[in-house]
Amino acid sequence: MAAQPTWSPPARKAEEPVLKVYNSLTRTKTEFVASDGRHVKWYNCGPTVYDASHMGHARNYVTQDVLRRIMTDYFGYDVHFVMNITDIDDKIILRARQTHLVEKFRSESTSLSQKLLDDVIAAWAAYVSSKLSKGLPETERPGKGKEREIFPQLSARFQDKEWRLEGLKRDEKFEMHFNATNASYAAILAAEESLKTGQTGQEAAHKLIESSHDVLAAWLDKQYGSTVTDHSIFRSLAAYWEGQFFEDMRRLRVRDPDTLTRVTEYVPEIVSFVEGIVKNGYGYAVDGSVYFDTRTFDKADDHTYAKLEPWSKSNTELLEEGEGALSNATGRRSPADFALWKASKPGEPSWPSPWGPGRPGWHIECSVMASAVFGDNMDIHSGGIDLAFPHHDNEMAQSEAYHNCPAWVNYFIHTGHLHIEGLKMSKSLKNFITIDEILQRYTARQLRLAFLTQLWNAKVDFSEALMTSEVRGIEAAFNNFFTLVKALVSQDQAEGPKLDGRNRFQEPERELTDALHNAQAAFRAALCDSFNTPQALDVLRDLVSRTNVYINSRGANLDVSVVERIARWVGNMLRVFGLGEGETDEIGWGQERDAGEGAVNREEILIPYLRTLSSFRDGVRKLAIAGGDRANKDILALSDKLRDVDLVPLGVALDDQEDGKALVKLVPPAELIKAREEKRAQAEAKAAKKAAAVEAERQKRLQKLEKGRVPPQEMFKPPNVSEGTYSSWDENGLPLKDGEGKELSKNQSKKAQKQWADQQKLHEEFLQWWKAEQK
Repeated sequence: MAAQPTWSPPARKAEEPVLKVYNSLTRTKTEFVASDGRHVKWYNCGPTVYDASHMGHARNYVTQDVLRRIMTDYFGYDVHFVMNITDIDDKIILRARQTHLVEKFRSESTSLSQKLLDDVIAAWAAYVSSKLSKGLPETERPGKGKEREIFPQLSARFQDKEWRLEGLKRDEKFEMHFNATNASYAAILAAEESLKTGQTGQEAAHKLIESSHDVLAAWLDKQYGSTVTDHSIFRSLAAYWEGQFFEDMRRLRVRDPDTLTRVTEYVPEIVSFVEGIVKNGYGYAVDGSVYFDTRTFDKADDHTYAKLEPWSKSNTELLEEGEGALSNATGRRSPADFALWKASKPGEPSWPSPWGPGRPGWHIECSVMASAVFGDNMDIHSGGIDLAFPHHDNEMAQSEAYHNCPAWVNYFIHTGHLHIEGLKMSKSLKNFITIDEILQRYTARQLRLAFLTQLWNAKVDFSEALMTSEVRGIEAAFNNFFTLVKALVSQDQAEGPKLDGRNRFQEPERELTDALHNAQAAFRAALCDSFNTPQALDVLRDLVSRTNVYINSRGANLDVSVVERIARWVGNMLRVFGLGEGETDEIGWGQERDAGEGAVNREEILIPYLRTLSSFRDGVRKLAIAGGDRANKDILALSDKLRDVDLVPLGVALDDQEDGKALVKLVPPAELIKAREEKRAQAEAKAAKKAAAVEAERQKRLQKLEKGRVPPQEMFKPPNVSEGTYSSWDENGLPLKDGEGKELSKNQSKKAQKQWADQQKLHEEFLQWWKAEQK
């Protein structure tokens, strides 16, 4: 019986790159190894919801979304993505309490009275003393009761840029505090005048309160904050801003987490977790609060405190900031010890615990919720770099203390800082931008492209130049490429197979296919290099550029199938980054659609009609070109009007080709109108430049002609020369002697004769022009 020949496995020509990730735990790129096959446990720190989401949130969550999509859609990992919502925190408590108290104060103020005015003045003076004074030089800080007396001088000083900058160095919120103080001060002066004139209605009272909102908030909270006991006040504020956050995330095309956890839903688990830490010897109670013992933990075998930033252990500013504005950390054994459980003071929400009524510390929240879902270990933990210390270091310490494990997180990835025009984003620097504000200026795709052009773990400098030049240029290049390829594919499908017996896969097609394969390898290498999206984008852009060159050079020999294959791969890779819109089976990344447009496929509906219209135009053009008389010129003009005017608002572009057939493209109408206007503006500018050149030439000729108005016989006589220049002339007006009666030298006479001859020529030209003008 015949047997098959021996088979030998092929030799591997090149090793496939492995995914390496920049791990904050090592500060190096390390190979990513999932602990359980293709399953990846990933926890991402979510927002503290007390205000509008801003560009810092966009940077963090869009970037995390890009990384998550690469892991799932490109590398094929089965990611379980968990994110928390911090819905109880010092910031939420303060904002909710102050908002409630100001609104209550407003609703109870039905008229402008001296009592109301006195309260606002007292709040204003307290704000000057506690907030504004932080940015003032010690010598200029007003004493108690002197605030109103000195404020006009401070207001004048504030106009001095150098003085203002010095204040910002002392307190980065100095300008914000001054603006709040100044707005309230102006309202107080206006209210005093209103009282004098008897304008004391509710509208005047509310105007004073609204203009003094910030100064009243702190003052009212200090007096009445302890009286706010209704939990719903805190929860409703957090619920509102949580809803706004997720609305912003959906507008940014950020995928929802697979599992969402809220702190308020895990309080019993938090209490049990803290008990476990205390039982293991790493926590201690003080006056109803429980603190983590960092020294004991650091000395224990298999444990290290501050794995991410050990150099920050003694940074008291970061440590205190991590404890929150409402903390009272008396009784701690070490400045680095942090609250696991906080005893609630009057005016703060509370839950029962073995240590008395209290609430969770900030850092314990993520430890408990992540452990509840993932247990004692996870593959990836992510968040902004500003959370590395103390938050993430504290998370790891308390989790490893509870689980008695050496490593709670395998890979820590931190997104880089965001700067606006080179400066850290801050309300005081007037560069604080909410997500809603930025989406009124740029699309979600453009923002995502901006982040993709820079490394995920590097500082991002968001600037107008980046958006208007680089990002829009990249977007336009991809849009134009996909529009062109879709038109070519559509035309190819409409014409059907070319059964002419010709092989269209020649050397250019082979080279372009090789370029695709090289690009695919380079793209994978870039993403394996710790998600290097700038390099990956460059790979796609280079391939698009090369394909455009191929399209423009091949003419009728173009192999549409090769171009289509490239366009589909490029589009799919862009969709991996979250840049896609519409159906995933269409070529390219889709056009961004308004909410009201739905999922209608414009091409599918319109192309058959447009192709018929285009064919009609092709026929008319051929007839007109063949005829060549006046009627034909009118037909040509009409067909051009159809292309340049009638079809533009419909978003239809017709590109004339060498074979006489127009290539039909669908382009957003706004882009076509803009391109048409730009072309018109260029034509008008060219015409204006030409007209200006003609006018300049005319003026130059007039100046020359004007010079010839004087007959040569008179050119050396006054008033054409100064009186006394010459004293004698011949019959043609040529000078013989100078003003002193001396005969001209040979050179002087020769020079005068040349000038006379030149003037005679100019004068003859002038006379000819003059006669022509008189006719």
